This record gives sequence, structure tokens and C-alpha cells, in this order.
Amino acid sequence: MGSESAFAEFFDTIIERGIDSAPDFITLDGGEGGTGAAPMPLMDLVGVSIREALPRVSAMRNERGLKDRIRIVASGKLVNPGDIAWALCAGADFVTSARGFMFSLGCIQALKCNKNTCPTGITTHDPRFQKGLVPSEKYDKVAAYAKGLIKEVETIAHSVGVSEPRKMRRDHVRIVQPDGTSIPLSTLYPG
Repeated sequence: MGSESAFAEFFDTIIERGIDSAPDFITLDGGEGGTGAAPMPLMDLVGVSIREALPRVSAMRNERGLKDRIRIVASGKLVNPGDIAWALCAGADFVTSARGFMFSLGCIQALKCNKNTCPTGITTHDPRFQKGLVPSEKYDKVAAYAKGLIKEVETIAHSVGVSEPRKMRRDHVRIVQPDGTSIPLSTLYPG
């Protein structure tokens, strides 16, 4: 999200044209930078953080009655169970994490993704470097990462009193303030 007004205009246009004109989903990434393929001026400096963008875009969608029509897929450095649980609470219907799965494959963040010289073989077409990525040796690690994430997000959901992660809401997240106290996410971002 670069501008809240652009999303407001987008959702308003959908309402004007009719909800049949709406996309099935929106994938929302954060301004946290991308893989090593992202240009350095854009890494961590351009765009709104997923922590701010997701609850805002979700609230705008919900205020216009589009929650049942448009799903929000959250991305943006959401690699650990706490981040994924937060995203579900903040309004994401799904979470995607290229970075987490790249790490599970053995990514060392060499920042060479766009140069075809990835030393681990993950982001290259060069056969010399591809030898570093042996799927028959890595698939167990990727599967373990995925299964571990699911189990731990479910544990978080159960710990806040709901039967499954999709039932988590903004009231289940508290935001620590500068003075050390906390307030519910729903106070900052209703909807």
C-alpha cells in the first residue's frame, strides 16, 4: 500500500460498478523489502509496512461490505507463527510467505537473486549453481517448516480461546505503547 486513498477509490469504484466487478482476492505486500531481487532503493524504504497496511486495507474492504466478496492475502516478511497469527487477526484471509519457504530451502540471503548467481541454487537457472539445490534432500525441511507453522499458529489460536486460526480477530492482538501499556488492535483499527 502506497496510499490509503488509492485503495479507498478502488473499493468505491467496485461499489459503483457492482460487486460482480470485484476481484476475487487482493495480495497485499508490505514495504519491508523483497528478496535480494528487489532494487536496493526499494528495500525497507518504500511503501507502507504490512503492520499498518493490512489492518487499514482490511477495514476499508469491510466498511464497504466487501469482506465476503474479496479475500485479502497478506505477504511481507510474515515468516514465523506469531506474524502469521497477527496477520489473520488483522484481517488477512490467507497468508503467503515466499521468504519463509526460501529459508527452509537453505537461502542465506546472499542478495544475488536477480543476478543468476545464487550460491545456494534457489534463485538461479545456472546449472553450476543449481547443483546446490537438491530437492530430494530439501523437501523434508520445507514440509517440516510448513507443518510446524500450521501447528504453532493453531497453538496461538487455541491460546487466545478460539478453535481455529480463522476465528482470530483484532481483539486477540494487543499493541504495546511507548509507555509499556498495551491496547487492543481493534482500538487502533476498528472494523
